Amino acid sequence: MHAFDILGALVRRRILELLADGEQTSGAITDVIRAEFAISQPAVSQHLRVLRDSGFASVWAEDPRRFHAVEPAPLSEVDAWLDRFPPVLGTTPRRSGDRAGPGQVCTPAPGQWGTHPAGRVRHRYGQN
Repeated sequence: MHAFDILGALVRRRILELLADGEQTSGAITDVIRAEFAISQPAVSQHLRVLRDSGFASVWAEDPRRFHAVEPAPLSEVDAWLDRFPPVLGTTPRRSGDRAGPGQVCTPAPGQWGTHPAGRVRHRYGQN
């Protein structure tokens, strides 16, 4: 599976965010993910398995718990791929017809970007 297939799932990206703060037990990850996404424990386990099988996370057991940690190598590969492109942060056009030229930076107009109630950034113009 390609790295962007792995990272394409919001649940898996959220799990990696949790692991970026340090190793976590399966139970702690499951509690957070179930609360935020309202999915079952087996569904969370499946996402953890995909992350492990693809090398994005590792797991080890300390009876009776299983600990997960993020693995940096696959993320480094994604980062290296993204480095091929020019920086785009801060270059979002104000309106769909506006475009930033080479070396120009456009910033969003006040209120252009909405915020999700849980703190995640919504898509442009406050859409989901």
